[in-house]
Amino acid sequence: MRTIFKHLFLLSMFIAFVGANKAQEIKVITYNIRYNNPADGENSWPNRKTSVESIFKQYQADIYCLQEVLHSQLIDLQTMLTDYSWVGVGRDDGKEAGEHSPIFYKTNKYQLINSGTFWLSLTPAIAGSKGWDAALPRICTWVQLKDISNGKVFVVFNTHFDHQGKKARQESVRLILSTTRTVADSLPILFAGDLNSEPNSRAYKMILCNKKYGFIDSYQKQAGHCTFTGFNVNGSICKRLDFIFYNKHFSLAQYQIIKNQRGMYYPSDHLPVMAILHLQ
Repeated sequence: MRTIFKHLFLLSMFIAFVGANKAQEIKVITYNIRYNNPADGENSWPNRKTSVESIFKQYQADIYCLQEVLHSQLIDLQTMLTDYSWVGVGRDDGKEAGEHSPIFYKTNKYQLINSGTFWLSLTPAIAGSKGWDAALPRICTWVQLKDISNGKVFVVFNTHFDHQGKKARQESVRLILSTTRTVADSLPILFAGDLNSEPNSRAYKMILCNKKYGFIDSYQKQAGHCTFTGFNVNGSICKRLDFIFYNKHFSLAQYQIIKNQRGMYYPSDHLPVMAILHLQ
């Protein structure tokens, strides 16, 4: 009888151990969903939003870092992601106007500790401000989350760099890294988004070369390398512009570029990027 109880005890401890480890797993997806542009015709938002929703349902990420989200699309996303809360503001006025870079997170897994948005400019607290040689206002949204199961706290940054301003992209990296000292400091950090920068760019290298935070690109070569493709599945566009970086507090379990199609088209002109990480 004692042997049976001993085995049951060991089994219960093993199950608890596995459960605790699983609770520390974080599945993150960064996805530029493309703003609702009627000029996209067949690929305008009303024609493809159900395909975007199917990706959410299939992959069930814990955290979504999204870009190019207009307020009308944000309303649609809230109906798609009913088990999530979100933070973020419009880049034009700090409220609802212009594109958002929202972060959605599972409410049954995480508690929001703090959050904010700043503008990628010399005046990061001023809504709508443009920085350096940027063509448009650009923002970075961040959240500080606590894992409900184990109390561990980490920070997520989500951004969308300017598509024209080379200097703006580099200065945006400097600003984000500087901001981490205030809102993250020594905490575990995830940094995701559409950087409009390829791996050979100065902006990308600045992220990896930062010694204080030691960011690592979650990219795995076997997954492919195109994240910006245009809508056409058979098109010739192929750039890696979308990234998920992590620091030393995480280990990478899986990386994937999601290639779901809607006929001859992708659900957006960017492909979602997913990383599954373990918080140490």
